[in-house]
Amino acid sequence: MDNNRDTTAEPLPQTGLPATEVHGTELPQTEPSEADLPESELSDAEAAVRIVPVAELHLHIEGTLQPELILELAARNGITLPYSGLEELRGLYEFTDLQSFLDLYYANMAVLQTERDFADMTRAYLARAAAAGVRHAEIMMDPQAHLTRGVSLETCVNGVASALATSQEDFGMSTLLIAAFLRDQSEESALEVLDGLLAMNAPIAAIGLDSAEVGNPPAKFERLFAKAREAGLRLTAHAGEEGPPSYIIEALDILEVERIDHGIRCMEDPDLVERLVADRIPLTVCPLSNVRLRAVDTLADHPLPAMLAAGLNVSVNSDDPAYFGGYVDDNFSQLKAVFDLSDFDRSRLAANSIHSSFASEERKAELLDELNRG
Repeated sequence: MDNNRDTTAEPLPQTGLPATEVHGTELPQTEPSEADLPESELSDAEAAVRIVPVAELHLHIEGTLQPELILELAARNGITLPYSGLEELRGLYEFTDLQSFLDLYYANMAVLQTERDFADMTRAYLARAAAAGVRHAEIMMDPQAHLTRGVSLETCVNGVASALATSQEDFGMSTLLIAAFLRDQSEESALEVLDGLLAMNAPIAAIGLDSAEVGNPPAKFERLFAKAREAGLRLTAHAGEEGPPSYIIEALDILEVERIDHGIRCMEDPDLVERLVADRIPLTVCPLSNVRLRAVDTLADHPLPAMLAAGLNVSVNSDDPAYFGGYVDDNFSQLKAVFDLSDFDRSRLAANSIHSSFASEERKAELLDELNRG
């Protein structure tokens, strides 16, 4: 795992365009195709997206549990699930909002009991992500969600970390681990878990903030983020998906985060957009997730093209791909179908992801070189 703390971005290697253009200030204006085509209805031409190296910055490892693996782990651990089988489980993956997703998400976590379970889940993600072109992954896990089930910090952290330790050798992917805290629980609970992670010298590079956003503003966790910052950890937080633009401002000003996860509602506040552009604040956008959780009605309604046109530093990520209809390559395939996303658009979004990562400057240079050689 890459725990380098330096985020000073190096100049982008030569691509034939100035670095500011490769970072993506304007997406070609095209008419969207029919809204929100399901992946199964995409033609081969529409789905064919050139694979280029990307960094995935917004990924919850628990959200990569595919239904087949859920049933396999349940059988291994002797767990009785509240559904009859694969078909019934798959039928539950239609969500009306974030909370309806979280209810199933936490119920399915019951199958994760041992270090082996966490490692198997992580390796399954790494294999699929590598096929999607991910060359660097910053993986969030929710330790509180496992502690409340009676699973120890050591079990969940060591299980995930054991797979990440060989990710470069096994999958050609550098990785780092982010401890994400549940915003619908208390700050005291989060501080206790952070203390435990620091005491065990857990191999985490950053902390994040996730789960139910509405009614749980970032300011609630000011002490948590201050403590993590003092410990030398990098900082990111979910804000501005279901919550208002003011949550993004709080995350920047009170938590002092370096990166915003989601952030799509920034478009409602022109002054905030101007600030985000000027400061090159990364926004880790998850298009298919936003549609499945009804943050936007259809993919054609997604603000990603407008965000790029405004000069925002956005990247494309999968969030919880087992639940939201696709991995990074699936997100790009559907963006291509709806917005006629070009290979150049794809490359500059990839460059944004690499520059916005917490990877070492040496690793960023390697990835940018690979991108430019593609």
